[in-house]
Amino acid sequence: MKQGWAKWFPGFAILFAFSTLIAVAAEEMPERSQIEDKYKWDLTAMYPNTAAWDADYKWIESKLPELQAYQGKISKSGKDLLAFMELVVEVGAHQENLYTYANMSHHLDTRVPEYIALRDRADVTGSQFGQAVSWFSPELTSIPDATLQMWYKDVKGLDLYKQSFADEMRQKKYVLSTEEEKIMAMTGEMINQSESAAEALRNTDIQFPEIKGPDGEMVKLTEGRYRALLESTNPTVRHDAAIALHDEYAKYKNTFASLMGANVAAQVFQARARGYDSALHLAVDNDNVDTTVYLNLISTVKANLKPLQKYSRLRREALGLKELHLYDFSAPIVGDAPNWEYETGVAMIKTALKPLGEEYGGALATAYDNRWVDVYETPAKRGGAYSWGSYKSHPYMLLNYHGTLDDVFTNAHEIGHTMHTWYTYKYQPQIYADYEIFVAEVASTFNEALLMDHLLKTETDPDKRLVYINQYIDNIHGTIIRQTVFAEYELEMHRMYERGEPLTAESLSELYRRILSEYYAPEVVIDPQYDFTWLRIPHFYNNFYVYKYATSMSAALALSEKVLSGGEKERQDYLGFLAGGKSKYPLDLLKGAGVDMSSPAPIEAAMKKFGELVDELEVMLKNKKG
Repeated sequence: MKQGWAKWFPGFAILFAFSTLIAVAAEEMPERSQIEDKYKWDLTAMYPNTAAWDADYKWIESKLPELQAYQGKISKSGKDLLAFMELVVEVGAHQENLYTYANMSHHLDTRVPEYIALRDRADVTGSQFGQAVSWFSPELTSIPDATLQMWYKDVKGLDLYKQSFADEMRQKKYVLSTEEEKIMAMTGEMINQSESAAEALRNTDIQFPEIKGPDGEMVKLTEGRYRALLESTNPTVRHDAAIALHDEYAKYKNTFASLMGANVAAQVFQARARGYDSALHLAVDNDNVDTTVYLNLISTVKANLKPLQKYSRLRREALGLKELHLYDFSAPIVGDAPNWEYETGVAMIKTALKPLGEEYGGALATAYDNRWVDVYETPAKRGGAYSWGSYKSHPYMLLNYHGTLDDVFTNAHEIGHTMHTWYTYKYQPQIYADYEIFVAEVASTFNEALLMDHLLKTETDPDKRLVYINQYIDNIHGTIIRQTVFAEYELEMHRMYERGEPLTAESLSELYRRILSEYYAPEVVIDPQYDFTWLRIPHFYNNFYVYKYATSMSAALALSEKVLSGGEKERQDYLGFLAGGKSKYPLDLLKGAGVDMSSPAPIEAAMKKFGELVDELEVMLKNKKG
């Protein structure tokens, strides 16, 4: 059961690139005023200024009594049901625009009080919106199916909402009474508090120390700089960066444990209140996905970890190390990592995505040429990368770009989300102009696959090809294997709470170490500081989000091969998937594009691909030596 107001407007979910460790160079971070406008968002497509935002806020408030007034009417009149749907979708679009603008403005500089206030006000009106429509699901699901079928014939325009209503009816047994739904809606603000507090700790309050950088000069750690330092060819720099960063997080372990415990408690509360078997059941049922899909992912990946052990050994040998640590996985195994200028990376992405046709390419150019992308890291800017936007404007992308190959792939990843959103906005009515997170990561990782295919087809230099093959391996490692580690951790963390076990800093850290060891031992040394990695993962506050990276990349690998080796039909099948929005359930959309994620076969195929790439890397490394 989708909670509260979020179900009534498209684009509510922020579509993240998983890693919050966006790489930046070690120079001084520029202030936002020093960045050229062409590299910064133009948010005026949402509101020209905060005065317009405030006017919209007041308009939404004025509409809430109108929404509430339909209570008791929609079950008696098809015309009233249609009128309510048209109003709730309209108000929802305004609320989405309001919420998105407030949060995206806040993310550009998390210190600015004005935008903190806007964000908090958006949370309040969102909760009020949820309360105003909280009666809807109980009343809708009380309507006999025969009555709905008659109304579809008699009330012109009502049949537009068939799929939406069918999804409500599918979850009918988890819908509470009207009063209970109102109470559930009122919990929305409280549920968000632990995530907001954890975000403030990570992005604003924690101040990392200085360490000695690759050139011997002292450099202040940030989450952005961390990954760049891990790409250093100097093992001491990698070690010092990893240990210093995790040690700093560990100082806040008890605070983070309290926030994580509150978050898990909120998710379990929602599941139990609605009668779901578990928090996992609630999360996957929103996508009409069975829990076996989640469990199959974990069991299938864990059954195919031999290539990871082999890759770890190859990486250790290539780096000339006696032992491999987790912080050594980003170090280049041949030469120094080159710097990729932003425009160079964009041009390469545009070329790689040409197989998707003229319409896709045109929309791509529009996004890059019209300030839809906020490119560079600046002080107090939100870490990581994401795609977000509103139906009343267009999708936007946040990056923290500083020139690594990883950054180029993150750019390709996020533009995949952005184009997915663009297609759904263009081809779906507003009620379906969104898509479930289960399929969201397909479009992003599909783009990464096409970019990698382009690089391997056009590069002849053996050293560069080795870099790209290793990047391909790391992409699968990071998006399938590492996310499965996170997925298993999230599952076990919730199971602990559901069994009545306390979630303390010690128990959460011990659990993380155990799971890490099951995947990486004995080839990889797991330093004790890595027990605290869970403190750094914002996605754990997003209710079983991370597994979708792994399932999506598996689907994307299969679909990219179909498009690249196929013809017009395969391309149109994929573009039809992008345009599908919520007109069908996620698994059905993927089947229409040519992949069945209800089976473990795509996961098995992806892990087989990983093994083949590791074997290819082994041959290339031997040839380089010989």
